[in-house]
Amino acid sequence: MKRREVFQAALATASLIPAGSAQEVARRSTGLPPLTIKDVKVITTSGGRNYRWVFIKIITSEPGLFGIGTANNNYQTRAVIAALEDHLKPWLIGKDPDRIEDLWQSAQMRTYWRNGPVNNNVLAAMDMALWDIKGKRAGMPVYDMLGGKAHDAVAVYDHQGGKTKEECLDTLQKSLAGGYRHVRIQFGGGGYGGGGFIPEGKGDRPEGGYQGAAFDEEQYVDTIPPVFEYLRAKAGFTPKLLHDVHSHMTGMNAVELSRRLQPCQMFFVEDVLPPEQIAWYRNIRQICSTPQAIGEVFSHPYEVIPLITDRLIDFIRCRVAATGGITPMRKLVSLCEIFGVKTAFQEGGENDPVNQMASYHVDISSSAFGIQEENHFPPVVHDMFPGIAEIRRGYLYGSGKPGLGIEINEELAAKYPLGEIKGGGAYPTDRTIDGRVVKP
Repeated sequence: MKRREVFQAALATASLIPAGSAQEVARRSTGLPPLTIKDVKVITTSGGRNYRWVFIKIITSEPGLFGIGTANNNYQTRAVIAALEDHLKPWLIGKDPDRIEDLWQSAQMRTYWRNGPVNNNVLAAMDMALWDIKGKRAGMPVYDMLGGKAHDAVAVYDHQGGKTKEECLDTLQKSLAGGYRHVRIQFGGGGYGGGGFIPEGKGDRPEGGYQGAAFDEEQYVDTIPPVFEYLRAKAGFTPKLLHDVHSHMTGMNAVELSRRLQPCQMFFVEDVLPPEQIAWYRNIRQICSTPQAIGEVFSHPYEVIPLITDRLIDFIRCRVAATGGITPMRKLVSLCEIFGVKTAFQEGGENDPVNQMASYHVDISSSAFGIQEENHFPPVVHDMFPGIAEIRRGYLYGSGKPGLGIEINEELAAKYPLGEIKGGGAYPTDRTIDGRVVKP
């Protein structure tokens, strides 16, 4: 049924709806009949690579009207699928998709123990799909329902690095030539913590103990600042430089690294501390002005609030799909605006195009926007997700279509099923020379 026919049907039945009823209020406010959720479909795909993507499609009582969302969790994928299929779906069917705030609050309390990573993935998927439905029905992109564009496009940062400082400079210049103003530089090649590893089998180790590459904090603190000093000496101070420590520091080593990087005028240093050690951000603020970003591994949508209100950080790095969706994140970014903190939503690695678009809508409608992480997808993913965002010369552009502006080609997605989840999907961790696990 075409939307015009739906509208005509609504007019024809208007006289049958009791005055003052919820149905009458809905009709007067939207001109359309009330909606109900008829079905929830879980869609999984490897995306043609080794992705472990999980999406939902919420199907409504209006023919052809549905919304999509992502419950991306690369490390507890099967748990998320079960939570969607066995727990969210039966609860959600029959409810009114227009009541986004009410459904978000109710869904969070539905599990009694709330704000765990899996539950927030489920919340996020539902929330994105509901915003997608509302935007499609209104004929508006989600960002217009959030107040419209606050700026022209969403700036993104590129990922580069090298095994030597000269290689780092070469890759930086490639990004600059491609139109990027913001570039994240990692050092040493392969994984995080590069520049801070004692080679495999080297160094004084406990007998019969760990023999792999061993991370050493003090070595990292000595190695990384000279790399950025070199880049500034050769490329100047126009490029916006970023670096990801990936939670590998503790205590005063985090403070000292930040202090030594201050002359390099970083755009930000990411996750210099793990979430368990965030009190040390106060010490960092006391001795240097190196901008700090954190939040990638946070799951509670308001876990970062004390860091914002005390102005101990400069950027929040939360992932929309991991922190409950658009509804909590739009509230959080309003708080950021009040306290002068900016967004830098996490998008790289195993992230998917739907989460990228959800982040885009929050970012482009917020005055607290700072930067968004880029994510490039293989060609098959561009075919799989019509309306996928495009990156052109350092900026991310959405499709401008109603709702999230992106769809899923289910037939194509089904051709790339989830592969075997080896080892339960565990995230790899580094170790110190005595075998202790380093926080990722």
